[in-house]
Amino acid sequence: MTRSLLGFCLLAVLSIQSDAAAAVIPKVPDVDARAYIVVDFHTDKILASQDAIARMDPASLTKLMTAYIVFQKLAAGQLKLDEPVTISEHAWRSEGSRTFIEVGKAVPVEKLILGMIVQSGNDATIALAERIAGTEGTFAQLMNAEAQRLGMTGSHFENSSGLPSAQHYTTARDMSLLAVALIRDFPQYYNWFSVREFDYNGIRQQNRNGLLERDPTVDGLKTGHTDSAGFCLVSSSLRNGMRLISVVLGSRNMRGREEASSALLGYGFTFFDTRLVAKGGERLAAAPLWKAEGPSVDVGISHDLYVTVPRANGADLKTAVDVQQRLIAPIGANDNIGQLRVFAAGQTIATVPVHPLHAVPSGGWWRRLVDTIRLWFA
Repeated sequence: MTRSLLGFCLLAVLSIQSDAAAAVIPKVPDVDARAYIVVDFHTDKILASQDAIARMDPASLTKLMTAYIVFQKLAAGQLKLDEPVTISEHAWRSEGSRTFIEVGKAVPVEKLILGMIVQSGNDATIALAERIAGTEGTFAQLMNAEAQRLGMTGSHFENSSGLPSAQHYTTARDMSLLAVALIRDFPQYYNWFSVREFDYNGIRQQNRNGLLERDPTVDGLKTGHTDSAGFCLVSSSLRNGMRLISVVLGSRNMRGREEASSALLGYGFTFFDTRLVAKGGERLAAAPLWKAEGPSVDVGISHDLYVTVPRANGADLKTAVDVQQRLIAPIGANDNIGQLRVFAAGQTIATVPVHPLHAVPSGGWWRRLVDTIRLWFA
């Protein structure tokens, strides 16, 4: 068979057994929440939602954005865990939940982070914001810039801690985006969200996320509560390699937010499955080449590809690699030369560009001449 007869579609050898086709999915259970969402961490597929883009008071879920910026500064070396931060009177006088830090005292950054995440202390949170931006108002500008960058189009922050304000709001969808970003961008700091308790100044302070005790697969993230917001909880659970994020806003009490989160996570894990279809950088197929020294080049994708599908009916996930018919050297390693298709039950459920696994230079003059002539008849 000549190279010109290899065709346009190269079927990849990958075929994964999966419960993937058009199964009947039961409706989401009724839960105590004004708004909620459940998304898969790897694919960002929404598995269940209610009023997920409605503006809501975030309460102390706000601290997730504060934590994101703190983690940025740590990762960049602009903040150190053992660095002492002098507590201002503004931080010390903050309303709401407190870490019981003292005005004028120097407190290590790590203790302030624990106070913010575990105890949900407004004083520790404001102290971190002031250390990074000088004032809490300036820090809020950083929060809004990050929210815009992360695609949190329904959010606006006026303070670092979550105290109620008319122009301080978010959505369940935006909180899910922020939770995913925290886990994805700062895995080295994520373990702080599963700390059950810590001691500071002789006071034992406990994490208010009751799911950490009830469900060993839950490893974060954050609670929130004000009279206007109700009881809120952003949770993450990892089971058999599948991670789900749930956001519950506006429950009536602590038990309600925990039971709602547990029910939504259980629903997602029971009726959906997330599979790794192809790994980034691995060979998926060999594409025929023209005007190169070799007859073909290995192709693949840049990043791991996951898909989320219904669990129920046992269809196969299959893949196909479609490449350009006339692939002529030179070709760069980042050039898009086709696509990887993932399909189930005869329908395409995901596509992603494919590229050469290495750059391909032009062949010698003889190879270029021969292939030029052959292309006349291809």
